Amino acid sequence: MGFPRALLVATLALATRVLADAPAHENTLPSYHYGAPIRVECMNRSSETGEHIENSAHEIQWIPFPVCNETSEPLEFQYGVEGEQNCTVAMVSDPFFHLLEFYIHSDAPLSCRLPARPPPHVEVVGEALPEREYIPLVFALAGTLQLSHMHISTHMNVLLHSTPKHHIHPHDSGVLDSGTAYSTSPLTHMEGGATRRLVIGDPLPLSFSVRWFPTPALPKVAGKVEWAGMGGHIYASTVFYSIVSFMTGAVLSAVYFFGSVLPRRLRGRGLGGATPLGYGVGGVGNGWGYQKRAID
Repeated sequence: MGFPRALLVATLALATRVLADAPAHENTLPSYHYGAPIRVECMNRSSETGEHIENSAHEIQWIPFPVCNETSEPLEFQYGVEGEQNCTVAMVSDPFFHLLEFYIHSDAPLSCRLPARPPPHVEVVGEALPEREYIPLVFALAGTLQLSHMHISTHMNVLLHSTPKHHIHPHDSGVLDSGTAYSTSPLTHMEGGATRRLVIGDPLPLSFSVRWFPTPALPKVAGKVEWAGMGGHIYASTVFYSIVSFMTGAVLSAVYFFGSVLPRRLRGRGLGGATPLGYGVGGVGNGWGYQKRAID
């Protein structure tokens, strides 16, 4: 006997209503794949006061990062891709110069953001698209202000954390979790290749060292963060113990050689084998003695 048509229709309608009312599952939301571009947006600020600018709905206004000469596009990172990246701003305008003064003097931060997920590509009829989420990315730009110019540490480290999904394929997909960016060597900004003396109208060459962490947490071993850099500090006691250990090893090696190895070798060889008189002196030995020459 077939399943009643009316009951089948009612069951499908109830299932559709339940699915529509249920919140979107984490796995149904879009996620980045390896190499996907992630564009940087920054808070629009007034160059006169440094205060953020709002739109007509009284929401913070976000604008793209300045255009990079290298790509002719605003700054963007690629999901999971590590490496060195350059972004040269063609010309520092007068408003941008004053904004840099706010950033360097920490009167206002260079507050930017990255979309945690790509835009949704599936639209359900009768349902609103999920609101897009962002993670903050604050650039800690270091430098020194002068009366007529400024010095900027133009090299920055960018650290990005992701929350991966579990797939078999390499370069897993996932979403952004958090990030930060900061200038390196800010105390040597008056010298060196990673600094720039800047006036209005100059280009601003920025360089980024981008590194990704596959989880929100830093790498840990036994509950402690492992530092894989230059290692620990070297103290005077370490040098002293190293020298003492080297000298002790050298003395023991010399005692063993002269007290054991050398006497055994001498006992096992004849006198002629140990002296340059062995050959031709009464026919004894086989050393380095004089040979008889035939007389023509």
